Amino acid sequence: MKLLRVGNIGKEKPAILDKNGLFKDLSTIISDFNPDTINFNTLKKINNTDIEKLSQIPGNTRIGPCVLKPEKFIGIGLNYHDHAKETGANAPKEPIVFFKANSSINGPNDNVCLPKGSVKSDWEVELGIIIGKEAKNISKDKSIDHIFGYCIVNDVSEREYQLEKSGGQWDKGKAFDTFGPIGPYIVTKDEIEDVQNLNLELKLNGKLMQQGNTKSMIFDVYYLVSYLSYFMTLMPGDIITTGTPPGVGMGKKPQIFLKSGDDIALKIDKLGEQKQKVV
Repeated sequence: MKLLRVGNIGKEKPAILDKNGLFKDLSTIISDFNPDTINFNTLKKINNTDIEKLSQIPGNTRIGPCVLKPEKFIGIGLNYHDHAKETGANAPKEPIVFFKANSSINGPNDNVCLPKGSVKSDWEVELGIIIGKEAKNISKDKSIDHIFGYCIVNDVSEREYQLEKSGGQWDKGKAFDTFGPIGPYIVTKDEIEDVQNLNLELKLNGKLMQQGNTKSMIFDVYYLVSYLSYFMTLMPGDIITTGTPPGVGMGKKPQIFLKSGDDIALKIDKLGEQKQKVV
């Protein structure tokens, strides 16, 4: 299934993409896609519904963030060998964990707003994991049972605040409003044959900047879910964004950073596309 939220900001409805690529209204089935409804009982309800009989939502309706108010938005840093190399860092021996503010969450095609005075804002196309069942101290082989689905994340990052004014942690560069576009869809895990073989790419103003494949992750999806469940209880609706392949602006020579008017386009196999204007 491809599940999404559509409508104006603050007025989104839950929806599903049908076999013809049309938005079908799920609001008679569930209230929204949030921590109370992102679970496997919801999937059973949807599976038992005749999707073609649901009301159609116009295809030009805005797509909102695919999860409403998750409890946690967790980031993993330097999780691709080539990305670690381009930033001058050693590949980590354990996952680097940080948090993005929930207030950074943004629609997949909404504007990305540069912070006042920012000169080093950067892009990062990433695979996002959506948790569907509480996970605490689980083994790697049990991780799949706790994953609801996947989505695209643009882990927008202000490098000056992340690295130069960080105080030793990254959150200040990751937390700005609009710095967490998610979606367009939650794609349920049954649609992804091999999550460790998905191509990712990002273009800036039509020029290819990032290209990679999830098989190049240092720590794979199932390991990350298990690992994080040791340090915190993962809850339904939690988002884990799993790191970015090479090609970020800070790794270019000379470096390139986002400026007002830029267009960002991201895509990941089977997960759709995002397009953002920088303002």
